[in-house]
Amino acid sequence: MSSEADGAAPGLYERGYVMLLLVVGVLGIPLSLAAFGFLVAVHELEHVVWESLPSALGYAEPPSWWPILTIGVAGALVGLTIRYLPGHGGHVPAAGFGGDAAQPSMLPGAILAAAASLVGGAVIGPEAPLIAIGGGLALLAVRRTRMAGDPGAATIVSAAGAAAAMSAIFGNPLVAVVIFLEILDLGRRRAMLVVLPCLVSSAIGALLFTGMGRWTGLEIGELAIPDLAPARLSVAEIVWAPLLAAVVAALTWAPFVVGRRVARIAASRPVTSTVTAGLVAGGAACAYAWSTGHSPAEVALSGQATLSVLAADPSAWSTGALVALIGFKAVAYGVSLGAFRGGPVFPAILLGAACGVLASNLAPGMSLLSGIAIGTAAGAAVTGLPVTSAVLIVLLLGDAAPSQIPVVILAVATAMVVGERLSSWYPPRGPIRDGMT
Repeated sequence: MSSEADGAAPGLYERGYVMLLLVVGVLGIPLSLAAFGFLVAVHELEHVVWESLPSALGYAEPPSWWPILTIGVAGALVGLTIRYLPGHGGHVPAAGFGGDAAQPSMLPGAILAAAASLVGGAVIGPEAPLIAIGGGLALLAVRRTRMAGDPGAATIVSAAGAAAAMSAIFGNPLVAVVIFLEILDLGRRRAMLVVLPCLVSSAIGALLFTGMGRWTGLEIGELAIPDLAPARLSVAEIVWAPLLAAVVAALTWAPFVVGRRVARIAASRPVTSTVTAGLVAGGAACAYAWSTGHSPAEVALSGQATLSVLAADPSAWSTGALVALIGFKAVAYGVSLGAFRGGPVFPAILLGAACGVLASNLAPGMSLLSGIAIGTAAGAAVTGLPVTSAVLIVLLLGDAAPSQIPVVILAVATAMVVGERLSSWYPPRGPIRDGMT
């Protein structure tokens, strides 16, 4: 956007903009409650599908074949939603972030497709449906006001609504604001005009998410890494950082290539494609469970639960089990990116964390803390949001973050360069049909 456009933007003190801040602040309350309800419903249904039902059938944990059934059924539900409801089920995760805001008419399909994907065990995250819910409901709330006819105001309201909806899923409301700074193509002045409403709505959303969780005792399954002991960086860790980040970038980039190809096939045959993708993803989880003795849920589902256990108790995985987790998760991730509906970030972070734990076992001088910091930062960066990735991983590391900031930044930069280089060698073949565009 040009400097003239920036200069033409309204002042922060103008009455219309102050009213806009008040509107998004008020809207942040119901939008956060709606997002909280969606996440609670998904979390509870996951508990039913992955714990209660297997237990009722006499299994202490899901049997190895369980994800073939659950993700296959989810594929049928998602395929039918894509085919028959407006908006093609919402955002295709293989397309990365971006695109237009979700229109209110698209919300039923986006919510149903994302819920089926997440509950069934497809390897995608909840961030994209939260953006759709927050942005779409915000536009619905102002559709009969003057803001609906102002493209600039509508963009701000939609972004603020999405920020409110996703303010807690990454564990900190600032991440939601940074995401929109990277997604939206705005000039400096207009970026500031979007940041303030997003800050207001995300802060309100974070307060409501925290309060509702404490008052109700309900869980939403947010992304979190358990407390890690702070440690100084060693020379070896700095030397290993770019190599590990490059490996993680390649391993995370490959599923996106698979996902884009699956998405193009699924565009013309959604039901058949999503069922097939569900069976492939389920088969990968089944093979992992059969070969390692671990739960198939570690490959299925978005990955935030496995991330916590992996960081807290990495010794529970042998070297072979970690290799199997990375390989089978990448396969399930690739087909899920193209056929199902959700976000790409959570599984990418888990893949990076698993690579980091494996590196801490094999690379001389690499600590668990640095391995996780480098791996998760590189995995997140491949989704195309470098600043968001660095901020997110630093916040996730908590008290251990200050010493790891240099390798986090180095990992993000390396992953972005490697991802761009690989994409130049194997460029995407045509656009992906996305219900949000």
